[in-house]
Amino acid sequence: RDWLYVDDHCRGILAALQRGRDGEVYNIGGNRALPNIEVIRQILRIVGAPESLMQTVTDRPGHDRRYALDTSKLRALGWTPEVPFEDGLARTVRWYRENEWWWRPIKEQDAAFRAYYDAQYGAQAADAGSGSDGA
Repeated sequence: RDWLYVDDHCRGILAALQRGRDGEVYNIGGNRALPNIEVIRQILRIVGAPESLMQTVTDRPGHDRRYALDTSKLRALGWTPEVPFEDGLARTVRWYRENEWWWRPIKEQDAAFRAYYDAQYGAQAADAGSGSDGA
């Protein structure tokens, strides 16, 4: 996976719109490849939770083993990520903690969300992830 803070992604879109050529494709990436498990470990550290909370799920059939982006065309337009991965991850976690109004109703009341989550991960995983802090 290639991880990038949301504001850097938005700046990448803006750079492509303002300085790119019509019809051209511009990949936006942070050039920060990390396995999902490492990102999960960092999130757990940020929230002060133990790694024992991690649960593995069965890999999806056809799951790509690696995603790689060539961001050279966008960088040639003068764009570059500004927020280091660790800072962006901490900011993202903080935003979700400070804005429960945005995600809590979806998680607790949206039947379509629950059905999708159950179909992807199973009802047992959904129940395990419904702790009191919602994160």
